[in-house]
Amino acid sequence: MNDTRLVVVSSEVLPEIILKVLQAKRLEAIGEAKSSTEACKIVGISRSAYYKYKDQVFAYEEKLNQKIVSFYLVLRDEKGVLSSILTRLYELNTNVLTVNQNIPVDDVATVTISVRFDNVTVQANAVKAELKKLYGVVDVKIISGE
Repeated sequence: MNDTRLVVVSSEVLPEIILKVLQAKRLEAIGEAKSSTEACKIVGISRSAYYKYKDQVFAYEEKLNQKIVSFYLVLRDEKGVLSSILTRLYELNTNVLTVNQNIPVDDVATVTISVRFDNVTVQANAVKAELKKLYGVVDVKIISGE
């Protein structure tokens, strides 16, 4: 009987080899290791152990203290306006996930920016108010994740 199911298990109860395989996969994915061989050396496991488990274990990256919000902005078609918005979002400790900018019409461009708040104490409305203060921002609306 093949009863394959996905389960969520606390890393505290997993064998060390599983955790090291996950660590090796992450190192390779983010480019800190150029190959699986290098990743295995860094974490201290054999390549055979890595290949035995690599397609069977995955990190579950949901963090309960994160929130994704999408902003719809109307911006003046002027050099540096979008750059100042991205800089301010960085200063407000958000992680920019997507930026979609349309071609300017009538000297304004619409932009949709999705960000992740790693700190839920930051409120989307407060970020919206901060963005509205920036030069070149005509309007800001929260379109999802409020």
